[in-house]
Amino acid sequence: MDRGLALLLAGLLGLLQPGCGQSLQVKPLQVEPPEPVVAVALGASRQLTCRLDCADRGATVQWRGLDTSLGAVQSDAGRSVLTVRNASLSAAGTRVCVGSCGGRTFQHTVRLLVYAFPDQLTISPAALVPGDPEVACTAHKVTPVDPNALSFSLLLGDQELEGAQALGPEVEEEEEEPQEEEDVLFRVTERWRLPTLATPVLPALYCQATMRLPGLELSHRQAIPASKPTGDQLPAALWTSSAVLGLLLLALPTYHLWKRCRHLAEDGAHPPASLRLLPQVPTWAGLRGTDQVGSSPF
Repeated sequence: MDRGLALLLAGLLGLLQPGCGQSLQVKPLQVEPPEPVVAVALGASRQLTCRLDCADRGATVQWRGLDTSLGAVQSDAGRSVLTVRNASLSAAGTRVCVGSCGGRTFQHTVRLLVYAFPDQLTISPAALVPGDPEVACTAHKVTPVDPNALSFSLLLGDQELEGAQALGPEVEEEEEEPQEEEDVLFRVTERWRLPTLATPVLPALYCQATMRLPGLELSHRQAIPASKPTGDQLPAALWTSSAVLGLLLLALPTYHLWKRCRHLAEDGAHPPASLRLLPQVPTWAGLRGTDQVGSSPF
């Protein structure tokens, strides 16, 4: 009987303990935005808000920085707001919101990530011509340059160009002087070896650069125009067909002109029958009686 009572008490305690344990595991800190990594553009501003609900209204909340500058912090009862203005690369790092209520302490960690991705794409060559073996696309003044964050695509319409071989990115620092010592930006170039195209007319190609960060995806696209082939680049077959077509078009009006001139010549040499039946009158006969023929004084 004692053993059965002990088992019953243990079962009741087991039913009660999960509820107590769950209440202890709840983190009352509310952070906005809630993501563990927050991306902010270089030069932009961002706010991080942390709240703590406390029954006795004695909660204290404060943002703290571990290894970077903290930014502007405004705190009051149960709330703390961290504002990062004109974000520089040095503003990136870890932020921790610490709150306490009734002798218990809670914390929430946020990693601030500063990125740069302006719409500044350039291509090389400036215009493709048949036979070009490679094409390059460069994104300027970007960071981060991790391949997991920044990627390139060579597109035919909205699909990647089949047969194009990516040769790997090249990363260099921008030659321009940074505004601040820490704000070092990069230019990243991706090159592709182009496939052999069956048609002499190049399709419309695009270079697309994509920045993927936690909670953020941005893309920029630049057209790669195809230059019109010059005279010495036209295939021999196209030259031949063009010449034949030109001769045919020229022969038809030439034939009609020759035929018309022949008819006119024949009409001049052989006047109509109605004119041939008229009596032939000397030219001077028509001038008799006029002042154009002088009278003989004799």
